[in-house]
Amino acid sequence: MAGNPTEFTHLRLDRPAAGVVRLTLDNPGMRNAMSEEMTASWVRAIDDVAADRTVRAVVVTGEGSAFCSGGDTSWISSEPDASVDHLRNKMLPFYRAWLSIRKLEVPTIAAVNGHAIGAGLCLALACDIRYAAQGAKLGVPFVRLGMHAGMAGTFLLPDVVGPAHARDLLLTGRVVEADEALRIGLVSRVMDAASFTDDVVAVAAEVAATAPIATKLTKIALADGGHADFESALQWEALAQPLTLATADLQEGVRASRERRAPRFEGA
Repeated sequence: MAGNPTEFTHLRLDRPAAGVVRLTLDNPGMRNAMSEEMTASWVRAIDDVAADRTVRAVVVTGEGSAFCSGGDTSWISSEPDASVDHLRNKMLPFYRAWLSIRKLEVPTIAAVNGHAIGAGLCLALACDIRYAAQGAKLGVPFVRLGMHAGMAGTFLLPDVVGPAHARDLLLTGRVVEADEALRIGLVSRVMDAASFTDDVVAVAAEVAATAPIATKLTKIALADGGHADFESALQWEALAQPLTLATADLQEGVRASRERRAPRFEGA
């Protein structure tokens, strides 16, 4: 992302703090529905971010009153006579495009500023952390539209909220308010809507200031529900922790703690 910024359609990329990239879904007239143009922009943006070694945290949010209303329903219902095989070949690339955020090695934060519905909530679920603005609504009402969940919703939602809450949300299709989302673990914090953007960026800046190697290894350890069992966790940590102990960042972190100052991590 060096030099001139890349131009995207229905998507903005900016750097609101050191080491932080923010991706804003930008089609408020359609409540940030995932159009073909936005999807293509998203893929390019994620590739750009993945290649930029200065990025240490990513925030995903929406422009206007919605985070993302999901897939474009006109696109979804545009081929009623198409074969299952044809539709499968259409949906898989769409899923993989939006879920490509999971390939990023740095922490990702979904800043759910408004409604996150269907595939829009799945995008938030694909991020490492979810924060919601007061007044946001979240849900996966696929069955209420007569369709099965998509975009890994049946994997991501149970991983985040557990099987009981996932069954409730997926089988009833009900939409929950931010406070209930917090109670069931769908989001980690609910923040004041007036200061939401600044508050999330402040958290992202704190994440970006952590030691990059330690953070990346921690993200790997926590992926897809974490380790399969207790012994696997011990074996991983017995390798990953010594790796970080051999870094210059560890020495800097210890010095900074002794000197009562903020550390300056370089990722080495």
